[in-house]
Amino acid sequence: MKGTERPNPYYMFAGLLLIIGFGALAMTVCSQPSNSFDRTVAAVVQSVVSPGLTQVMEIFTIIGSAKSSVIIAAGIMAFLFFVLRHRAEILFFCAALGGAAVLNSLLKEGFHRERPTVLRLIEESGYSFPSGHAIGAFALYGALAYLLWRHVSTRRGRSLLLSVCGFVILMICLSRVYLGVNYPSDIIGALLASGFWIALVIWLFQWSTEFAKLQAHPAPSANKAADS
Repeated sequence: MKGTERPNPYYMFAGLLLIIGFGALAMTVCSQPSNSFDRTVAAVVQSVVSPGLTQVMEIFTIIGSAKSSVIIAAGIMAFLFFVLRHRAEILFFCAALGGAAVLNSLLKEGFHRERPTVLRLIEESGYSFPSGHAIGAFALYGALAYLLWRHVSTRRGRSLLLSVCGFVILMICLSRVYLGVNYPSDIIGALLASGFWIALVIWLFQWSTEFAKLQAHPAPSANKAADS
């Protein structure tokens, strides 16, 4: 395992910007549930509807479902525990995904936004804002990208990692608008909310690992003071 990194204040700064952005978007959604931005973007995305593309989008929306995410997350945690023996990273992963799920439920119940009714290609229950698929996808693959980034040292490997995780997140998000079960603003709101949560959890993880490292290996000056 790579050495622990110091808590990066930029994660907290990014999290603050993301939650401010979410708040601004949420106020817009509340004041204008049906707006030209959502209609325009949804129309562009759904202008390429075809049977073959619909099957592809249905696959990605299944990958982003709660059941699939739990299976994927369980596999990742089993690998971290049994192969890499990284128990602290399992706690990080659980906090990232579990917290995102709770956050999604609270926000949906708080905003009560109904789902789109125009050109809905699949049936979906529950409220629309923010998108649970998008929140879950960003939390799962964002957390995975962060953990793997710490163990991948080459630029090519890191570029491939970000490309794959980013592509899966993008396709899951696009699938929800394409299939007519989420507004584009639902997706944006979900990414902002999930991004805030992941930034917070990463900062807390960095802080806790640095604290544990200091506890296990106190500074020499502290040892001398204790001996005297």
